[in-house]
This record gives sequence, C-alpha cells and structure tokens, in this order.
Amino acid sequence: MSLTLAIVIAVVVIALAFDYTNGFHDAANAIATSVSTRALTPRVALTLAAVMNFVGALLGQEIANTVRDVISPGDGNQGLIIVMSGLLGAITWNLITWWFGLPSSSSHALIGGLVGAAIGGGADVDWAKIVEKVLIPMVLSPLFGFAAAFVVMLSIMWIFRRRNPHKVMRGFRMMQTVSAAALALGHGLQDAQKTMGVIFLALLTGGYASAGDDLPLWVVIAAASAISAGTYAGGWRIMRTLGRKIIDLDPARGFSAEAVGASVLYTTAFVFHAPISTTHTITSAVMGAGATKRFSAVRWGVARSILAAWILTFPMAGIVAWLCYEVLTVLIPV
Repeated sequence: MSLTLAIVIAVVVIALAFDYTNGFHDAANAIATSVSTRALTPRVALTLAAVMNFVGALLGQEIANTVRDVISPGDGNQGLIIVMSGLLGAITWNLITWWFGLPSSSSHALIGGLVGAAIGGGADVDWAKIVEKVLIPMVLSPLFGFAAAFVVMLSIMWIFRRRNPHKVMRGFRMMQTVSAAALALGHGLQDAQKTMGVIFLALLTGGYASAGDDLPLWVVIAAASAISAGTYAGGWRIMRTLGRKIIDLDPARGFSAEAVGASVLYTTAFVFHAPISTTHTITSAVMGAGATKRFSAVRWGVARSILAAWILTFPMAGIVAWLCYEVLTVLIPV
C-alpha cells in the first residue's frame, strides 16, 4: 500500500469519526425540545432522530459541493495532511464544547478547521465563498430563526386564545413528533453532506477522484450511517442546556422552534446551498419562541455562554487544526 493511499484511508476514517461526533454532539438539536416537553421519551426521540438523519443525508449533494470548494489543499500528501488536520481541529473543538455542554456548531468547527489547516499549510482559501456561504448565513440564520419563531408562536397564541389550554398543549405535544422528525431530517440534509464533501475533497487530493465526478455511493452511505449512529448515541449534556437551561418550554413553543428550525435548514440547503449551523438555528428559535412568555423568561446568562462558544468556534477550531498540521508534517513525510 502506498503512503498516499494510507493517508487517504486515514482521512476517510477520521472524517467518519467527525461525522459520528457531529451526530452525538448535535443530537440534542433535534430532540431536546421534544424530550423537555415530554412529547417523546429520550430513547424514542433518539431513534426517530437517527432514522431521519440517515434519510436526510440521502436527499442531496449541494452542501457537500460547497464544503469541498472552500479550500484548495493541492495534490499529494501535503494536501491530504491539510484535510486531515482540519478534521482533527474540528473533532477536538466538538469534544471540548460537548464536555462543557455548550451547543456550538459542528459545521463551523469543520470549516474553521479546514481554513486554519489551509492557512498553516499555505494552501488557497476561497474567502469569497466563505463570506457568502458561511459567514453571512452564520449571522443571518440565527437572527431569522429567533424572529420567525417569535412570530410563529405569537400567531399560535392568537389563533388558539379561546381554546382550552390543556387540549391545545396536548395537540401540540402530538405535533412535536412531526416537527422533531422534520428537524432531524434537516440536520441529516445539512450536516452529513459536510462530511461527504470533506471525504470527496480527500479523494480529489489523493488522485482517487476527478472534479467532475459525482459523490460515490459508498461515501454517501458511510456518512449517513456515521451521523445516524452518533445521533443514536445521544448528546445528553447538550440536551440539558438546550432543552432546560435556556428556557422551560411547553409543547406549543417546542413545536414553533422545531418547525422554524426545519424550514430554515431546508431553505438554506436547497435554495442557497449554504452549510449553516443546525445548532445556531434551533437554539435561536428556542429563544425566540420562549421570549413570547416574556423576554426575562429566557435565561440570558446561559445564552451569553452559548454565544461566546459560537464566536470562538471558527477561530479556535482553526488554531487547533493549524497546530495539528505542524505536528503531522513532522510525523508524516510530505
């Protein structure tokens, strides 16, 4: 086996490991609101999320194409080391934020890691695409998620203002099964494709694929399976933060947050081909729906900690990836 092939295999394995950590790190996105409102039991919710993550991963390749084009690592072993370092930086930051229970963005950790490794290795970075497809959506999607969930919940409160509150909440508890499934589908659509894009980038860099090729079926199935398995493993630390610590949700507010979050994920994937953060979107939607009680009902201290994790994710993952690149270039001949 050649050294290049060995590195390609290692990158694929690390990419699938990232996909798995993405699953358990972001599992809370899809199920925290449903579990916290007792619409679903944790195990049923995780099973539903895992299945829908797998299905969502099979629905398109637009996000994968965007991710694979954010950097041009070059050919050969050095380019592969850049891709590997980007993945290691993202995994490290995912594990750090998971340990502290902070719902940071696996998507921005991945892209930040790739950019940091590319800078360390002197590779080209498509800054225009990063600004258009990553940074602008990173800012706009949470703002829209907050505002839209706030408006949707206000509409629900007005429409059902004369109905029996217990019957209304029982109905929305049932509807949360649908909204949670929709959100999990959007998570698979967005996040599994990012791993597919990185694996294909490694195949291109190693000379095992051409730029005009479609994603190989094994790449699609492997990425879908990894994120689904990670989701089933669960992300209990982050679930507590998202489902309980930000605000105590009722079924109507949980439904509003999930429905808005899913809508944003589908729109950005199919219309704008932008790899947005599932975490940012659903967390801001939870805040927006919760703020309809009163703004003081949202625990803004917890929200500030989450915001700090969001801001730090891109640069910190990039710095860790840069350090990984420096270490790997010593260990692996380029």
